[in-house]
Amino acid sequence: MTSVLSINSIKNWTVYKTVSDHAQKIEQKLFDTIPDSMLTKKKTLDNIDWIGKKITSPENRLILGVTALASQPFIDLNNKKVDKETRKVSVARTVAKILAGTLTGVLIRRGCIKWVDAMSKVAKEGEKLPKYKQFFTPTRLINEIKDADKFEQYKNVLGTVVALGVMLFTNFLIDAPLTKYLTNLFVDKANQHQKEGGK
Repeated sequence: MTSVLSINSIKNWTVYKTVSDHAQKIEQKLFDTIPDSMLTKKKTLDNIDWIGKKITSPENRLILGVTALASQPFIDLNNKKVDKETRKVSVARTVAKILAGTLTGVLIRRGCIKWVDAMSKVAKEGEKLPKYKQFFTPTRLINEIKDADKFEQYKNVLGTVVALGVMLFTNFLIDAPLTKYLTNLFVDKANQHQKEGGK
């Protein structure tokens, strides 16, 4: 069973990679159809700038997770090169992996950004802050980032970098066990549904 799943994983990765490559080519062709004049319009540039500033790393991870959930399981489900049972396990594993990765990714990014924010305070004139509240405050650069938007971006970026470091460990401590648990849960539910006469 393990060897079948390994072969299936390789096949699924090949299918996913092929679909992903074609999707990127389509995206590039669509992008190329946009006139240069539109890309240089102030409104378009303002909208792109707004997206860059307002969509945070956790929200970006959530968007990626939702997109993956809406597409990847169907690739596994329609892989006719493997038997029905293997497809069922593959879909369960894909959904579990996406859910576990998205959940931990969003929560850890959000938590790290909040933590960095709490420890990146700027003292007002005459105010004395504890050192831990200024742990991430860039004292040498503080005059250069007086702009509130730039300071927020700094905290978001630093929080994301810290989160990436944290996720090196949580991938093994949380993601892998949660993926295994959810996979087994989904497979059991699918088997139960099948026994009860479902498809």
